[in-house]
Amino acid sequence: MGLRFAPAILLGRLARFVARLRKPGGGSAVPGLVVNRVAPGFLPETLSGFRDGLVVVSGSSGKSTTTKMLVTILEAHGRRVFTNPSTANIAQGLTSALLERVSLSGRIDADLAVLEMDEGHGAAIAPRLRPRVVVLTNVMTDQIDRFFDSERVQGMLGRIAARASERVVLNGDDAMLAELELPGGVAVDRFGVSAEVRDASPRGLGLARETAERLASGVVVESSTGRSAVVSLDGSRVELALPAKGLHYALDAAAALASARGILGADFDAGTAAAAISGMTAVFARGEITTVRGQQVEFVLVQNPASYQLNVDALDEGLDQVLVAMGSDVRDPGYFWPVDPARIGRARIATGVKAHEFALHLAYHGVEVDRVELDLARAVDDFLALPAPERGVKTIIFTADSMRRIRSHLGLAS
Repeated sequence: MGLRFAPAILLGRLARFVARLRKPGGGSAVPGLVVNRVAPGFLPETLSGFRDGLVVVSGSSGKSTTTKMLVTILEAHGRRVFTNPSTANIAQGLTSALLERVSLSGRIDADLAVLEMDEGHGAAIAPRLRPRVVVLTNVMTDQIDRFFDSERVQGMLGRIAARASERVVLNGDDAMLAELELPGGVAVDRFGVSAEVRDASPRGLGLARETAERLASGVVVESSTGRSAVVSLDGSRVELALPAKGLHYALDAAAALASARGILGADFDAGTAAAAISGMTAVFARGEITTVRGQQVEFVLVQNPASYQLNVDALDEGLDQVLVAMGSDVRDPGYFWPVDPARIGRARIATGVKAHEFALHLAYHGVEVDRVELDLARAVDDFLALPAPERGVKTIIFTADSMRRIRSHLGLAS
């Protein structure tokens, strides 16, 4: 690659410096926008320069956690991995992540790249990429203001999968992924849940459409309770501690194990992989529990009806201190009305620009809402000032826009 992209790299770093002066901790997309405009070939060419190739993780939900789990496993096996840890998964965010580590010659000191990619942006740049492995988590009813229907998401994931040169890893319980026309000559690995686990999940797996049958082989979740799971790798069972509660996190672990086994081949060790997952922390806001102002707070991100339902169902019973926040990213709050949030029980404060709509949804399902406060910063400060909860930890449930604003207000790194 030489120094062909050196001027663009320097310009991007200057843009990053200026953006951070104006907004400390923010502006992560700005340098990527600048570089992609002046040097559109930078992103695909840099991602093609890793010795052991590129791995792309995409799907409606679970991308961030699956990516972190996979990176953690690969690093535990001694691989040097470049990734996008801030979950910046659109084109400009990916370029900004590259700028953090790329040399002026356009190289990054890592063996391979493992990148989470948004479905839409991933499909748009897929023709310029040749990933070694593509991992697809699921198709859910998701982002209706962007994608309109699940078939559109299915088509975008199909375009990403079509670029795989060696292997595609699929959710074997997802009927829409099962219908994809995959490129010839590539290996196909599947992960999923056992019939017993599926039968114990009365609300389903959150997928747009499920397959009628469970997997007979592959990487299968045999049990999942709270933050623990047992996963079978073609009959070899491993026990895992999960970074957050819920079957969906066990499925993310299965996806990461199936992917790592395919990438590492004979070097893969199930024990090492299980220990790596068991020791990792949650991706920020995905069931993450952290200390804020001297007290423990759990952050729960809900991005679509399926993730909302799955995450609410995984909450501890009897929580008495919950704050809910819906931001401008939810253009039509009716999108969430199919969800049953009754397990929340009581919300001390509803906040965000769509707070009234969120409170109405909760009240309709019998959830008590003490107060609506449109000023998000004031709501968070007042919530944290409440006495320590009698049961569990303080819990904040938010959509993506409110999540970013709350984290910025609290000074939490992302």
